[in-house]
Amino acid sequence: MVSGASISWVLMLMNCRRSKHPKPPTSQGVCEIFSPQQHAPQRSKSSPHAHPRHFHLALRHHRALIASMRTYLIMTILGSDRPGLVNSLAETVARHGGNWLECRMTRLAGQFAGIVRVECPHDHVDALLHELQSPSGDPGHTGLTVQAARESAEPTHPHRTIEVEVVGNDRPGIVREITAAIATAGGNIEELATNLESAPMSGHPMFRANGTVSIPESVAIGKITAAIENLGGDLSVDVTV
Repeated sequence: MVSGASISWVLMLMNCRRSKHPKPPTSQGVCEIFSPQQHAPQRSKSSPHAHPRHFHLALRHHRALIASMRTYLIMTILGSDRPGLVNSLAETVARHGGNWLECRMTRLAGQFAGIVRVECPHDHVDALLHELQSPSGDPGHTGLTVQAARESAEPTHPHRTIEVEVVGNDRPGIVREITAAIATAGGNIEELATNLESAPMSGHPMFRANGTVSIPESVAIGKITAAIENLGGDLSVDVTV
């Protein structure tokens, strides 16, 4: 048979558990055993710790956003030429998730020089640059000097691009004269290749230059041609739009 004292004890315990502030004067210790949450710190609903799942989702989204960001690099490369050099560079870029976009490369007197534009995941850039520039990196890069810079936005101005070919008798300072004439006329040299050739009959050294020049829309193409021809009567200038 259950006594009245036992029933009172059970009812007291139930009231302690139901009450938001269970502090009965005679059974505080018992209420604390059954209601430990009253001493736990109250978390704000706006706090990310109140919703761990939402916090982790936001963190995962942030990491995915960083991983999807792409950085564009301009790299200049200089060193002794050897078979497989370009392939070694391309494999290093690919190994770090990079994409080889465009390049200009050449070999001259046993030396290799190039400029390369690549895109790479934002979080792989440092590792890619370290491997390309470190002497202890890929053995295929030994003896190479690699410099890299993050691509910056170019100012956009209305312009036209023309192809210029200049042929004439070679003489000291001819490259300086031609480039100065183009710059003075308002042109900007984007690409330039020069060679010495032998004249068909006399064997006299002939100078040949082929270049890509950008000019503002306000500058007439004839102004570039006239500026070069005024350097001397023996220079032949051919311009292609």
